[in-house]
Amino acid sequence: MARRKDIDGSMSVPTFYGKELRWKREAAGLSLEELVAGSFYGKSHLSDIERGERRMPFELAQHVDRVLGTDGFFARCCEDVGKARRGPHAAYFQQVLEAERHAETIEEWCPSTIPGLLQLAPYARAQVRAAHPMADDAWVEEKVTARLSRARLFDDNHDVPEYWTVLHESLLTDPVVPLPAMAAQLDHVAGLADRHRIVPQIVLRKSGPYPLTTAPIKVMVFPDAPPLIYAEASYSGTTIDDPALVKQYRKAYDRLRAVALAPDVSLAMIKAAAEGYRNGERPDRLE
Repeated sequence: MARRKDIDGSMSVPTFYGKELRWKREAAGLSLEELVAGSFYGKSHLSDIERGERRMPFELAQHVDRVLGTDGFFARCCEDVGKARRGPHAAYFQQVLEAERHAETIEEWCPSTIPGLLQLAPYARAQVRAAHPMADDAWVEEKVTARLSRARLFDDNHDVPEYWTVLHESLLTDPVVPLPAMAAQLDHVAGLADRHRIVPQIVLRKSGPYPLTTAPIKVMVFPDAPPLIYAEASYSGTTIDDPALVKQYRKAYDRLRAVALAPDVSLAMIKAAAEGYRNGERPDRLE
């Protein structure tokens, strides 16, 4: 039998929380399956929480308190754990950062910027610098490095989630970096599609009214937990798990995707725009 690896609770707030959770569960003589029974979560989700790799959702914390008889301890501490930061990412993004690594599918609508998961360094740097014009270079580079590290999700040796992104036409026709860098950025998106790591679709300017016109969202679906929606503004973000709202957002995303061009047509347009930038040409419209 493999020896159980102990948890070093001194590493962070989430790992301390997870170590306490495992101690209470084992003291009660319960397996992972027995503790999550009756909740909407799977044992792998709970195991990740015990190792400090995922944050405890509030409703699961309440469930754990009821089963273990811990008088609301895990629910009370849940908010503090959720606020604990890891690295240079914004505090409001922490749950998304963890959720991306465990998602079965990720669907993302980006009306104004290429998604962070798909960005190369020049594009990411331009976005961070535009949002924080007075920040020093070291701080900006730390943010850029952190953003690029998320893209390891698409490495060949990774259990890659199904990733589907809907992009607005302006992201191809309105460069935010020099033309050679813009060509490389679009080549990168096209390359991920050619490697079957992502499925991109384009919404044209002429598409008319459609859902979520200016509201970027990310839909994440998991094999062991209810789905999440992440909605973002310039300097804030909100993770939504309310079932009714999640259902409404997912319906809106499906209607938006129905407006977009087919994936093969979209990919051809991305490649054509990249080739234009490589030749020093800036396309005004895709059609």
